[in-house]
Amino acid sequence: MKDIVSEPEIENDLQPLSVKMPRHIVEKIDELIRKNEYPNRSEAIRIAIRDRFKQMNGKY
Repeated sequence: MKDIVSEPEIENDLQPLSVKMPRHIVEKIDELIRKNEYPNRSEAIRIAIRDRFKQMNGKY
């Protein structure tokens, strides 16, 4: 599994969010989970969004 940096101050403030995604994307996420890249869908999506924000403006 990838090293997932724990961010306790953020983990204590997680809010639920429901999203709909195309099946092929969900299947790719599930494949990454099977390969132990991520522990679950939520973490995979959370990390992808965090990394994209960092990419866009250099900070999270």
